[in-house]
Amino acid sequence: MNQHLTDAVQTAAPSAADTLLTQLQTAGIDFLFANGGTDFPPIVEAYCKAEVDGRALPKPVVVPHENTAVAMAHGVYLATGRMQAVMVHVNVGTANTINAVLDASREQVPMLLMAGRSPFSEKGHHGTRTRYIHWAQEMFDQAGMLREAVKWDYELHLADQVRDVVNRALEIAESTPKGPVYLTLPRDVIAAEDARSEERIPPRPPVAAPVVPRPQLEEIAQGLREAENPLIVTANAGRDAAAFHALSEFAERYAVPVTSYHQRFVSISTEHPFEAGHDPMPWVREADFILVLDCDVPWVPQLAEPRADAKIVHVGEDPVFARYPMRSFRSDMSLAGRPADVLEGLLDILGPSLPKGEARREALTARIAADRAATRAKGEPKEALTPEYISRVIGEIASPEAAIVNEYPLRVEHCQRTEPGSYFGLSPAGGLGWGLGAALGIKLAQPGRDVICTMGDGAYIFTNPTASHWVAQAQGLPVLTVIFNNALHGAVRNSTLAMYPEGHSSRGGGRMLADLSPAPAFESLAGAEGLGLRVESVAELRPALEEALAATRAGRQALVNVICDY
Repeated sequence: MNQHLTDAVQTAAPSAADTLLTQLQTAGIDFLFANGGTDFPPIVEAYCKAEVDGRALPKPVVVPHENTAVAMAHGVYLATGRMQAVMVHVNVGTANTINAVLDASREQVPMLLMAGRSPFSEKGHHGTRTRYIHWAQEMFDQAGMLREAVKWDYELHLADQVRDVVNRALEIAESTPKGPVYLTLPRDVIAAEDARSEERIPPRPPVAAPVVPRPQLEEIAQGLREAENPLIVTANAGRDAAAFHALSEFAERYAVPVTSYHQRFVSISTEHPFEAGHDPMPWVREADFILVLDCDVPWVPQLAEPRADAKIVHVGEDPVFARYPMRSFRSDMSLAGRPADVLEGLLDILGPSLPKGEARREALTARIAADRAATRAKGEPKEALTPEYISRVIGEIASPEAAIVNEYPLRVEHCQRTEPGSYFGLSPAGGLGWGLGAALGIKLAQPGRDVICTMGDGAYIFTNPTASHWVAQAQGLPVLTVIFNNALHGAVRNSTLAMYPEGHSSRGGGRMLADLSPAPAFESLAGAEGLGLRVESVAELRPALEEALAATRAGRQALVNVICDY
């Protein structure tokens, strides 16, 4: 017998792997994004057994890079609000997930990340060590490498504990503030018989966000009544469609400007009369009342500080961002609760209008309209392609319901987005390579929807293009990718020039350690199985984007490589 198969055993009773997948199905997990290894045979066997038995399990999706797998789970959650599961290969696979797990953690995205673990046993058990790598891949603390990025981690020790462990993992991931959890699965444990497999243990409900007490709402309402120049700053309120609608009504009813700083969601329509753009600094300096809605960085103290007499209230499911080691923004009140609930409560207390709101309405709408017109003038076509114009055209060709996934380069102020859930930005963790995987996850969850992913050329390199385009082809996920290609890591250059505007580095345009030239012909990577186009002029842009979007609607993935100077 082949020495690698000497651990072969036929078991009729359900294994821990069988129970694991069954419990995930019971809990409503739709997909298991998997990048397998020698730790996976019990999972493979469980899936094949379920096929024979006609039992439904989470759909397995093979993803040949772990970063992409986690990003896809992230994307499904953005589209549906349903957490998903990922499984990777022991410690090395876990290491490849950390970038994307950091993104999910800071964005409060729940997911169950699982990884195999070297078998405990060296011989004598089903699933024991049978490959030479099973010794080298064992770690003293495999979870240690990502413990700071997850809410909970655990290792399965007993086969008959698997339902309880899964329930515990999901309960913590979904409890507010949400986030990823990590479970390691030794091969010999998940291969073992589950003596409790017939038990039915329903998932436990997670902890919901608390309800803000009425007295605190009354105090906020009084501050708004007295304010001459109130301001709302947000980044994430729009993750909840109810908050989008409540904020839109609130801003209109009481004439309160809303700025979205480094937004990750559409919290208010770009066409709303009180949508005050994406730079809160000028507004922060003037405001006498600031309502910070689910925003980790409402202003940058080095650039702007609130007035000394301003009253500042922070609201969110985690308004103090407790997992951030240092965050010192002023606050007179911090309230844990859903922004939608707080806004709806304030609408009820304040009634149809505020006298001071009516007094400022005309001047405020005129100011916002003038600012918006000045900003949008920068998006007019020029001789050379600019990110502002590219963003404008993307906004014009995309339907209001389309999902735009942006990994840095899109200028949101030039891209019309009027519906909740129509824009998703990169997590503030800044783990590059997230965008295309997230877009694929959204398309997987909502196949009838247009999905457009905008990326810089540097971010595209990080997105593991071969793996991502393979998944798009294998799963039938025709996403449109638009690369803003300046052959440069723009964040590196911009930060260098900001710190040393007259320094030696400025003489070379800040390209030191940022230069990515010569840029590859990225369009050829998608062209093998889809449509790849290259754009080098203003005249080519709109026809190329329209052709590419039409290709995705016909079932082909598409990529447009747009060459721009910055």
